[in-house]
Amino acid sequence: MEFEGTLKDLGAVDSQALVGAVLASKESDWKAQQYRQKAYSVHEHTESLVMVFCNGWPDIQVTREPAWDLLKDTAVPLMHGILEEHYPPGGTIIRAMAAKLKPGGVITPHRDSHASFVNSHRIHLPVTTNPGVRFMIDGKPHRFELGHAYEINNQKHHSVMNAGSEDRITFIFDYLPRSHMPTI
Repeated sequence: MEFEGTLKDLGAVDSQALVGAVLASKESDWKAQQYRQKAYSVHEHTESLVMVFCNGWPDIQVTREPAWDLLKDTAVPLMHGILEEHYPPGGTIIRAMAAKLKPGGVITPHRDSHASFVNSHRIHLPVTTNPGVRFMIDGKPHRFELGHAYEINNQKHHSVMNAGSEDRITFIFDYLPRSHMPTI
């Protein structure tokens, strides 16, 4: 969603339970749903634990995906807490996943142009990071702090590079406010 600036720090969150659940996942969990990697070339160096995914516009269909059972107990309360504190009620979460960028991986510069992204708040919660991670939004570098939540302006060009030797994992969810829901 477009807003003034590139990034909003939503403040500290208690994400330890979610971090533990994500890090306890098996390699097969990361490979259970590969739609993003196959459909979007910018995500070719990533793997995902997809909980919720959205297809279509304006007739959106939100589905529970393979990682729902794996992460729901820790992710859902955390997402709802962030939404209650920072966003108007009545909307819906249309995407939720943990995304892993492997060492040496790159997410090339892009902007999220589909209508579902244009109308949704894209929220990031770092699970792991390292000094070699570089997250750029509109040509400006950003460092995400563990234990914080951030909204990125996904209407600006953004990219990520992991020059470190460890995975960079972020939990991402998209919140579609009631005021931006399509009418059909």
